[in-house]
Amino acid sequence: MEGTGKHGGDQLSINKSEPVLIEPETKTHSGFFFLSNLDQVITNFVQTVYLYKAKKGGGSRDTLSDIFKQSMAKILVHYYPLAGRLRLGSDGKHIVECTNEGVLFVEARANCNMDQVDVQVITDDHSETTGKLLYRSPGPENILEMPLMTAQVTRFKCGGFALGMSISHRMADGISAMDFIKSWAETARGMPLTTKPVLDRSILRSRQPPKIDFPFGQYAPAETSSVSNISNPFQGEQILTKCFLFDSNKLAILKNMAMEDGTIKSCSNFTALTAFVWRARCKALQMNPDQTTQLLLIVDVRSKLNPPLPKGYFGNGIVTSSCLGRAGELIKNPLSFAVEEVQNGIKMVNEEYARSWIDYIEVKRAKDFRLPSHFIVSSWTRLSIECADFGWGEPAQFGCANLPKDSGFFLPDADGKKGINLILDLPVTAMSTFQELMLL
Repeated sequence: MEGTGKHGGDQLSINKSEPVLIEPETKTHSGFFFLSNLDQVITNFVQTVYLYKAKKGGGSRDTLSDIFKQSMAKILVHYYPLAGRLRLGSDGKHIVECTNEGVLFVEARANCNMDQVDVQVITDDHSETTGKLLYRSPGPENILEMPLMTAQVTRFKCGGFALGMSISHRMADGISAMDFIKSWAETARGMPLTTKPVLDRSILRSRQPPKIDFPFGQYAPAETSSVSNISNPFQGEQILTKCFLFDSNKLAILKNMAMEDGTIKSCSNFTALTAFVWRARCKALQMNPDQTTQLLLIVDVRSKLNPPLPKGYFGNGIVTSSCLGRAGELIKNPLSFAVEEVQNGIKMVNEEYARSWIDYIEVKRAKDFRLPSHFIVSSWTRLSIECADFGWGEPAQFGCANLPKDSGFFLPDADGKKGINLILDLPVTAMSTFQELMLL
């Protein structure tokens, strides 16, 4: 298999081998595996790309591939549901049949050095370059037949390589996906697992009878018609995905802007940047002052439950919190106004909110449930990317692909720096305006 993508003004050509199935090293559990309601909401795949510099002393391509394949077979014994396939239960919700069929693994070679592919290229050109560093099944497939995970190792001329990984969001959120990567990396280095996965998801079953104490009506399709549709002013325009770096100096400026009028006394990098981007996006999209704009925050509830989810919980432990505001109010008021809205959206997520959210999905059922696609913000800045050390050191670069439409995604800057990479998609004209607003 062969594919091309842009790097600079040249063509990135990647030759891929035929995919092979990696099964668990030993026989594992059979039968069906329960997925919680939090696993039923997001249906796409968590797709990540890790770039590694060449190892001193080199190493053959066969050695590289063997390490990944052999360690994958070992780690799947602990994460055996990943080797299964989705099935539709009698209640209309998805479950996993533990078939031990395995995950797909692909080997590939690139025609360039790794320094020509970085996080900017991965995100700005995600439909081409990133698509070559990840394995995607050719053509439409039945979701019940698709592997729950794929991995591709691409070797560059310089000896460096890329690991492209895709995990079904029904199996893991970003935190659990990173836990899996960490365990896989430890296994590749011949180390014992720091944290063994906790696979039991029944701790997130809905209550019987369901008890909903929060108004989640905004997540029903019929309730979202009044929220502004961003596609109207830019009908037919190409959607661009861009990466913007906010270094520690820019983040400090934003936090000072948020607190300069004295309305709020403190704020985090996340709340300041989220509020700033929310306002700038409203301006870039030329929203009318009376238009309602909806911000969805992805909130981790692992520590908010009582008792908290156990360390190593493998599955989705996230909920969404909604902030609604008039575009005109967001733009005319100081940044502190939007920051306070974001802070309140986070504060409202507690034990009862999370349990009500789970019960709400139970009542609506997956087939009737929709997340409104207005502006979704998620952050991976607290994830330990450095733990993805397979024996070549920590990744030199890290990026994500297949991001939800109308979303903002925060990633840590490379090499341990304290900056944040914002990944955002907008129509071409709006993106041009947004870029001007980013000049702090």
